[in-house]
Amino acid sequence: MKKFAPTELVLNAKNQVYHLGLSPENVSEKIILVGDQERVSLVSAQFDKIEFKSNHREFFCHTGQYKNKRISVISTGIGTDNIDIVINELDALFNIDLDLKTEKPDRKQIELLRIGTCGILQSDIPVHSYVLSEYALGLDNVGHFYNTVLGEEEEALLNDISKHDIFPKNIIPYIKKASEKFMEKFDGPLCHKGITVTSSGFYGPQGRELRLSTFTNGLHEKLERYIDSNQNRFVNFEMESSALFTLGIGLGHSCSTICLGIANRPNLDFSSDYSNEMVKLITYALDRI
Repeated sequence: MKKFAPTELVLNAKNQVYHLGLSPENVSEKIILVGDQERVSLVSAQFDKIEFKSNHREFFCHTGQYKNKRISVISTGIGTDNIDIVINELDALFNIDLDLKTEKPDRKQIELLRIGTCGILQSDIPVHSYVLSEYALGLDNVGHFYNTVLGEEEEALLNDISKHDIFPKNIIPYIKKASEKFMEKFDGPLCHKGITVTSSGFYGPQGRELRLSTFTNGLHEKLERYIDSNQNRFVNFEMESSALFTLGIGLGHSCSTICLGIANRPNLDFSSDYSNEMVKLITYALDRI
């Protein structure tokens, strides 16, 4: 039985996972992840009852009941580096005995749904559309640190993408498919599906250029044009899903991402107010999780 040293499984004085500040009983097996701290309250406002609240650093957690389902909503902050912390510590809550510092003999699978906002990469997808990630292509480096195996579909798609001159030469993308059965819960006529591009930043890494020149000029135009023989195409930019899918699925959990498109990059269209549309998306997801 694997035992973890205190420098590897880092806990606080309350024997909680270090960054999230949570104990196993605080969290449901159904978890919604949001980037924005304020969106935690937006989600939990839909609950019938809230039984637990906490906040530590940028990680806010509310757990409660929604239509007889126990659900937790947790903020991750922005970026895949934070996802690395969140997924490892959530998995530890369910699959490591924090008192004995040992791996539990029976593994528990949890459901992890990211609800976020995104930039749309296709001109035919309107602002305020729901974008469901079939794949997440990582332009960050978090996934490269983990020993995970690509499926045949993932490997073929990554190889095809790599043949096209899309990204700067020093960027090595990685890819992971969403948990198919879990993703299907959220699919429907309101959703546009495809490849999500997870970027390590908001400006240069997503092809935005302000005062400092970049190596990504014209990036979203290249992404818009790409389509493979299976009709896979890039549909949106965001900043978390590649690490969520790679780590979460690698640990045996169900992972999916659904985003509200608030900008259409090809059409230069940005939402002036998407607050009501976000509440609709949250309700849509809660009814299906």
